[in-house]
Amino acid sequence: MAEIISKIIEELNPQQKEAVTHVNGPLIIIAGAGTGKTRAITYRIAWLILSGQAKPEEILAVTFTDKATQEMEERVDRLLPYGYVDLWISTFHSFCERVLRDYAIEIGLPIDFKLLDTAGQCFLVQKNFDRFDLDYYRPLGNPTKFIRELVKHFGKAKDEVISPKEYLEYAQGLEMDNDRSMSDNLVKGEAGRIKEVANAYYTYQQLLLDNGALDFGDLINYTIELFSKRPEILEKYRKKFKYILVDEFQDTNWAQYKLLQMLAQPKNNITVVTDDKQAIYRWRGAAYNNVFQLKKDFPKCKIVFLDENYRSRQAILDLAYKFIEQNYLEDKDSGVKFKGLLSKNLKSTRKGEAEIAHIHAKTQEEEAKETVKKIIELKKSNPKASWNDFAILVRANNQAEIFCQTLRWNNVPYQFLARTGLFSKPIVMDVLAYLKLLDNYHESPAVYRILTSPIFFDKLPNQDLINLTYWANRKNWSIYEAIAKVSTVPNISPKGIEELNKVLVWIEKHTQLAKKENASKVIYAFLEDTGYLKLLSESAEKGNEQNIENIFWLRQFFNKVKNFEEVNLDKSISNFIQMIDLMLDAGDTGAVAAEAEESGPETVKVMTIHAAKGLEFNWVFVVNLVDRRFPTTERHEAIEIPTALIKEIIPEGDIHFQEERRLFYVAMTRAKDGLFLTSAEDYGGKTVKKFSRFLYELSLIDKKFPPKPIPSVKDLRQFLAPKEIMVSSKSDYQLPTKFSFTQLMAFETCPLQYKFAHILKIPRKGKGSLVFGQSIHNTLQKFLQKYLELKDAEQTGLFTPSSLTDKKKSKKEITFKDLTQIYNECWIDEWYEDKNNQDEYKEKGKKILKDFYDNFMKNPPKIKSLELPFNFKLGEYALKGKIDRIDEVEGGIEIIDYKTGNSKEKIDANEKQQLLIYQLASRSLFREPAVRLTYYYLETGDKISFLGDEKELEEIEEKIKKIIKEIKQSEFPPKPGRLCQWCDFKDICEYKAV
Repeated sequence: MAEIISKIIEELNPQQKEAVTHVNGPLIIIAGAGTGKTRAITYRIAWLILSGQAKPEEILAVTFTDKATQEMEERVDRLLPYGYVDLWISTFHSFCERVLRDYAIEIGLPIDFKLLDTAGQCFLVQKNFDRFDLDYYRPLGNPTKFIRELVKHFGKAKDEVISPKEYLEYAQGLEMDNDRSMSDNLVKGEAGRIKEVANAYYTYQQLLLDNGALDFGDLINYTIELFSKRPEILEKYRKKFKYILVDEFQDTNWAQYKLLQMLAQPKNNITVVTDDKQAIYRWRGAAYNNVFQLKKDFPKCKIVFLDENYRSRQAILDLAYKFIEQNYLEDKDSGVKFKGLLSKNLKSTRKGEAEIAHIHAKTQEEEAKETVKKIIELKKSNPKASWNDFAILVRANNQAEIFCQTLRWNNVPYQFLARTGLFSKPIVMDVLAYLKLLDNYHESPAVYRILTSPIFFDKLPNQDLINLTYWANRKNWSIYEAIAKVSTVPNISPKGIEELNKVLVWIEKHTQLAKKENASKVIYAFLEDTGYLKLLSESAEKGNEQNIENIFWLRQFFNKVKNFEEVNLDKSISNFIQMIDLMLDAGDTGAVAAEAEESGPETVKVMTIHAAKGLEFNWVFVVNLVDRRFPTTERHEAIEIPTALIKEIIPEGDIHFQEERRLFYVAMTRAKDGLFLTSAEDYGGKTVKKFSRFLYELSLIDKKFPPKPIPSVKDLRQFLAPKEIMVSSKSDYQLPTKFSFTQLMAFETCPLQYKFAHILKIPRKGKGSLVFGQSIHNTLQKFLQKYLELKDAEQTGLFTPSSLTDKKKSKKEITFKDLTQIYNECWIDEWYEDKNNQDEYKEKGKKILKDFYDNFMKNPPKIKSLELPFNFKLGEYALKGKIDRIDEVEGGIEIIDYKTGNSKEKIDANEKQQLLIYQLASRSLFREPAVRLTYYYLETGDKISFLGDEKELEEIEEKIKKIIKEIKQSEFPPKPGRLCQWCDFKDICEYKAV
């Protein structure tokens, strides 16, 4: 172990080593751009574990996105020679949700609460709008205009840990003060407005509780409330986590800081990684002055600076530092001495010159052409370069299209990594059009979109479509009516009539389906019956870039549908369309998860600067550097938090331009070898655009002698090598870094099935049997968790009777009625064939649970763990999984996996594989040996137990290594056979065995 630790330490520079090997007490790591902050935090996690300072489960590491969490996990995986069990690397929200799922009942919340995203919040308010007593924020012409702004405001209040009660008390106090002073009508009106907002906040929070729902702000706030009201629970987590590590600390809000402060005491072993120069999220609630608050609250805090930059050449760093210093010059009289400590220039470890240039064009079209021309020139002059080495960074999504269009016209592969705009993607617009058509047959624009979608490519003659719409207009029919009467419409070809009649069949079938099924089932039926999904999957499987991207958008859309169905009792198409319309009316074009970078061919990346944070590229183009585009004009919040209620340290100076400068600094420091700043005179307005003030601050232009626009090349094809004109269609897929039993078996069954499921991630049709199994599984997990909590409470006296919100908790045992209630809460009513089929499954589940309960209570086992995640090394590979249950038995532990299928008298070698993998994991991760592996068949109550011998374990180990090696080298060919009939993708696979 000492050798491994020594090897890790050798890979660090002196500053990183100092940060990584810090033992106890608070630590602030000031990590500039490209200085290895992720390395510092992941190496620190590994060092704490390997040096014996803490076990994996005694470390809590928090960050902000699932993507950052995954990256941190992967890096820790590579550093640890063995795996780990239950290492808490998660987002703030995931951590709090995990805590509340276990203890929400202690503060009167349901443990099965629904979690609403912004769309769900707005939809809930709209559905219950009559409960809000609004005047100022309910304009007569558009009553629901401010719904989104109100919801956003409530979220900001929660970021500041302002409860509805506190807000109301402030508003009432303000009103009383004004009454006493007899102030003017303007001030009284402001007091009335604040009271209206406070009342709306109170109503909104009550509405959430009435519907058993929480929003993301609630996750943090209720966890703080839980820890405040139940100090015994807080103490449990304080004892559990010896060390707390926080990434991107400058992005934390006040509520997140308070949570960390509570958890860290009294040991105060908290490490935060921060960079004030990259604080760019104040607009979404971040309080980057939290670092000063941390220094104030933890005065013995050690500070380590990481200033060796491994990314950019020195000229880029010098220019970026000269620029960002403008922020500190503005704030020199602010009195915050610590701020000066954070401002340090970075030293590049890379030798050589950087190319820095300002490109100015006459028009925005020429600006885009010059940008693409330069990209092509750089790629040709750097033989080892790939398209992945280039990025075009825009300030806002709506500035990207001209650059995407120019790249597309010149056959340069690109990917627009937008974080919004899901509902404007062609595939999503096609699905939404069809749903609107089902809701209203006479929605002619929706019908027209379907007729011009890829479904009818090369099938419906264009002249037929022209004739159809012509006669629809002439007869004053909707397009649907014209299709219904297509035999009477002149000049429609026989082929056209055949294709149009298909539309009528689909509409009739899916209309009937929509009357009784959830939105997701109807959407899947549309994609399947029309052949749309097959069209996408076949071309994506062959490497078609556009359809690989379309599947990504479709997957994101299905996530939206899933979220909608999880939180709404009415899961119908009509209700779903209402929610989408509300979002679009409010200007919400659909958020997109940060997943697009995961796979695909090499491409030039076009993205916003916010999306580029954390990434790096050889050559970076920051575009549209003109007045009002970058920096932008300040937009104040539609509804602002009263200053008196704000708890964080409020920044001084020109807050908006400080943030814009930091954003520009982030853009500059993405570049490794070349930084190009572009602008134009004409963006379609009446006046010539002025240069961005940032260009003057960088001294790249002179006010007296501004640059003249350069003439733009008309045709860029001369700059492309012949082989580059047609971009290869073959994609280099990003394979998983960790593998599960499910993945391995999918590949062994059929490599193409593996590709569909785990690389392309094509949405799959659900199955009633699988949903049933999930419902039973979730029920047992929650039941057993509650059983263990009650048992622990009795033994340790953790909860006193007066602290219990549920009287049943004072009983010595959990009842079958409790189990039934949990079952009803966990029941998933999706993907069954019909209502009768669902009822049969539900009755079957009740019998299974009754038998389980009776057997369990007769002889309760000693449960050690439930739903235990694990990660372990097998040579150079990593395997992940989750064990349903681990019991303490004589001589060691029993590993149990639940099965809802039919029981068997005997299981063969293939069926043993899952539990043998768990046994392999237990050997390297658990202190107690596994003495029994058990499949528990819940339907019959039968158990089949075994234990792998050395030969079996060696065989499964070699088999896993062989499969993973094949995955990494595979072209994912089909493997048709008898198993095709059970494949999730049989209806879209052209290779299936009939």
